[in-house]
Amino acid sequence: MKTEKGKAKILTKSEWNRVLKYQSNKSLSRHGLRNTLLLHLSFYLGLRSKEMASLLVSDLVDVNGDLKEEVTLTRDQTKGRKQRRFYLTNKNLLKVLNQYLDIRRNKDGELNLNQILITNQMSGQFSPNSLQQLFHRIYKSVGIIGASSHSGRRHYATKMAEGGVSITNLQTLMGHQNISTTSLYIDENPKILGKITAEYSV
Repeated sequence: MKTEKGKAKILTKSEWNRVLKYQSNKSLSRHGLRNTLLLHLSFYLGLRSKEMASLLVSDLVDVNGDLKEEVTLTRDQTKGRKQRRFYLTNKNLLKVLNQYLDIRRNKDGELNLNQILITNQMSGQFSPNSLQQLFHRIYKSVGIIGASSHSGRRHYATKMAEGGVSITNLQTLMGHQNISTTSLYIDENPKILGKITAEYSV
């Protein structure tokens, strides 16, 4: 898919499958499951690098060790200091997340709710910038040019809008403070405009 100037590339289905296949090969990717989870958080929830880097285990897991269905990020975790909600309901995301948490349980004995969810190779916390660099390396490893940590977020918003999600609901899902920001993902999108025209009735 062609990259618009100044905007992160939106991956095609074949590119998405290619990057996942690479990460699932343990001889090629040392941290494949972690990277696969990052990709899923980006593509299935539209999370920003700052939000992914800030996630604690307790943000997603309750005191009983069960996954939460609704997650609320604090103002400190988000861009623009605006609280944001997202939902752990997608089966593809849940499969990868549970696999990752099982690895953490096996490694640590039990989940420490106060620990960072996504850790670097030193078991420390990623900075937003270092996470952006990691996404760049992930895409570069399979020859995808123009993609970044924002590609999944753009893909998420575009597909949601094309699927008919209202702009107000999309604003909530994206965590945008202003609806004008959300409208940038909808304006002049041929698929959305075509759908509006097709469904219009006098």
